[in-house]
Amino acid sequence: MDMNSANIEEIVRQVLAGMTGSSAGSAASAAAPAAGKAIPKTAHVAVLTAKNHFDVKEYPIPPIGDDDMLVKVEGCGVCGTDAHEFKNDPFGLIPVALGHEGTGEIVAMGKNVKTDTAGKPVKIGDKIVTCMIFKDDPEITMFDLNKKNVGGADVYGLLPDDDIHLNGWFSDYIFIRGGSFGSTFFNVSDLDLDSRILIEPAAVLVHAVERAKTTGILRFNSRVVVQGCGPIGLLCIGVLRTMGVENICAVDGNEARLEFAKKMGAEVSVNFKNYKGIEALAGGVKDAFGGHLADFAFQCTGAPGGHSNIYKFIRNGGGLCELGFFVNGGDATINPHFDICSKEITTVGSWVYNLRDYATTFDFLKRAKAIGLPLSDLITHRFPLDQINEALETNLSQKGLKIAIVNE
Repeated sequence: MDMNSANIEEIVRQVLAGMTGSSAGSAASAAAPAAGKAIPKTAHVAVLTAKNHFDVKEYPIPPIGDDDMLVKVEGCGVCGTDAHEFKNDPFGLIPVALGHEGTGEIVAMGKNVKTDTAGKPVKIGDKIVTCMIFKDDPEITMFDLNKKNVGGADVYGLLPDDDIHLNGWFSDYIFIRGGSFGSTFFNVSDLDLDSRILIEPAAVLVHAVERAKTTGILRFNSRVVVQGCGPIGLLCIGVLRTMGVENICAVDGNEARLEFAKKMGAEVSVNFKNYKGIEALAGGVKDAFGGHLADFAFQCTGAPGGHSNIYKFIRNGGGLCELGFFVNGGDATINPHFDICSKEITTVGSWVYNLRDYATTFDFLKRAKAIGLPLSDLITHRFPLDQINEALETNLSQKGLKIAIVNE
């Protein structure tokens, strides 16, 4: 083992602090690093300081309280929400540390941190993901979960800047606050890095499919349309496929994405660019299903035109889950008589997820890999933290599928 004076000084400090039993010793114990992994005094954080521009800033790592954790970030996916904030700041958060699809390793933790939100033990070296922050509802438990989704909570990566600064996963360390701050987190040490990066977006689709099931229309033998084959639509296909739904038609205008949709479990695909007008496109979907319209549809595009069109793909008495509009994308035009009433379409909306969906998502990811779905291939671009601006531009240009920041 290569020892230097800094190593020896740190070891002596910890031993002496432990012998005295003082409060200083308690703090040293709480912040003790994993073997061979020294904790730096500062962390690098990508801060969105203006529209279309991140600066990588350096901030001191604060003391670890009895209920807190310090996590070394291994990777974080770039979400559409990050892209919207990067381009337009719709939430008015600038300056802000973004990144909410992150995961990493616990390197320091307070003495009161024993288990994750689901009651699973945690220790130094475990891999975790964060979920919601219930600052206004500290009594939330894993057994209340169907009552609330993330719309009533905060998340790391969309918090206003404060004196901590280490609030987003686009960083090399993130500070997870305990106690009344209301953080929730899960031990996911049994998942590989790519799967952990995909947990947050996959939970969106687990939630959407659970919402769809409440209609009583979505079944094993249902004919299902998934419109929009970006990461969300592709994960939607993956969730459906792992649940046994096989008769899936993917609709998009990008042939490469449609080909990937088939790898994720779609049986057939329709390129809307090959049709002129909605009636012709609806005919294409019907032909893909052997002369039948869909029993159920998932609208994943976030485009008002996509919402207007989706009703034409659905049979009388069918169902629709609209999940594409995670931000205000504008108004859509439909004819309530022809699109909803006369067809008796059952519609549910879906927006993000709840805590229980996270727990379900871990099982989805394991099952998807077990049946050979190419989840890791969804991550087409990996950037280091200092190329965060390029990563966001790549996302906005739709040059790949899932973009991620991955630390060495």
